[in-house]
Amino acid sequence: MAIKLQQLEKGFFLVRCNNTINVKKKCKSSFLQNAELCLLNMKKKLIDLYADGVQLNEFNKDYGIEIDGYTFNPSIFKKHGAKDYLAYSKEIISKCKTKPVSLEVFSDEDTGMIEQAKILHSLSKNVFVKIPITFTNKEFTTKVLEKLVSENIKLNITAIFTYEQIDKILPIVKNTNTILSVFAGRIFDCGKDANHIMKEICEKVKNNSKCKVLWASPRMTYDYLNAIKCGAHIITMQLSQIQKLKMFEKSLEDYSLETVKQFYNDAKSSGFKL
Repeated sequence: MAIKLQQLEKGFFLVRCNNTINVKKKCKSSFLQNAELCLLNMKKKLIDLYADGVQLNEFNKDYGIEIDGYTFNPSIFKKHGAKDYLAYSKEIISKCKTKPVSLEVFSDEDTGMIEQAKILHSLSKNVFVKIPITFTNKEFTTKVLEKLVSENIKLNITAIFTYEQIDKILPIVKNTNTILSVFAGRIFDCGKDANHIMKEICEKVKNNSKCKVLWASPRMTYDYLNAIKCGAHIITMQLSQIQKLKMFEKSLEDYSLETVKQFYNDAKSSGFKL
């Protein structure tokens, strides 16, 4: 078993084992001196990694790290050019195999949302039905959640931005394995400290429920570490971000030189003159 370690920052290490990478916390004794023993002591993954918006031809490729699940929404379906929502959902499920996949409803009222949720749920046992935290009129989808929980439908509650929203829905889903998708990246976009908000949410969810917190809408690859430090159970990332995780082991000096060469070569190939 070939193991390569690199310290990322205090308490965190990049572990490469047989060309697969993961991030682990430092164990108590002689991490660097006894890597194999420490790896055995760290069997529990710190976070699950979901791939967001994967194209049909992008499944089953080697991205250098295990993909634990998949997430989609209607906007992604539109971007992919899907014409038949149900048919495209079935195609996605066939690619996911047994890994969890989140597929979203798009009705904007109770009855329609519940009906759509049941349809998506019926497609496969590994489907988590994504329910938005509110309707477009800002009313909470609590009645929908209550009905679906009563029928043991696996849920992913999406577009969560605040601690207060978690407060509102957690009593309904606390005894389920519901995924709570908090859009940390969009929180950052609004000039708020998403790390602080995520830490508070993760602490509340872990102490008061069986649910899992998902770090959604990451803005950079480093959010993989931010999500771990905040206590999130899952992060969903676009493939372009996932592919950059391997850069965690790149030296800054090497990357600096690559950047200098890039600018030089682009100027030269363009024939620029001053």
